[in-house]
Amino acid sequence: DNGDGWVEASCKKRGPPEVGARILMKMKKTAEDYLGEEVTEAVITVPAYFNDSQRQATKDAGKIAGLEVKRIINEPTAAALAYGMDKKRGDGKIAVYDLGGGTFDISILRLNKGVFEVMATAGVTALGGDDFDYAIAKWIMQEAAINDDASYHQMRRLMRDACSAKEALSNSDATELNVELDDGSNWKGSLSLEKFNELVATLI
Repeated sequence: DNGDGWVEASCKKRGPPEVGARILMKMKKTAEDYLGEEVTEAVITVPAYFNDSQRQATKDAGKIAGLEVKRIINEPTAAALAYGMDKKRGDGKIAVYDLGGGTFDISILRLNKGVFEVMATAGVTALGGDDFDYAIAKWIMQEAAINDDASYHQMRRLMRDACSAKEALSNSDATELNVELDDGSNWKGSLSLEKFNELVATLI
């Protein structure tokens, strides 16, 4: 990105719709391979804070990718629909949290007769799942006596193991760790859900 929303790719300046179209083409092919048939229509989700020009650029990207974009839906609305919130409860307000790899967003939706309206949305662009992984990785470094100047490959392994541990704790009260160290040895330990909650308390 050179600052004006355009990127240099294949020795040519490409705008957001063209870049987005490349991604959608890949997703279209993935869906077709899975379904075993051609995909010609799509519903695309976008962040709730996208403005009209960003939504139009998304539609244009879909068209370039060979898709008829039936609707553009806000991500929090899509999440609420995916969980059947329009069927599970009556009219009212719903808070939808979206904690991605690198960002955190919250939206307040109003459900009125089966129709969702985004009332407000806000977020933090410097908080995400990666921060939770890093909290575990830092703890492993202390427990395994790994120096702060650990190699790039060591840190990658640590982050990978930390992410796996975090995911395992979604379904259990504790998980076992087996971390490969730069010297060829392994550090083994156990991380409890209670300890994890302590490690990420400041993030929460």
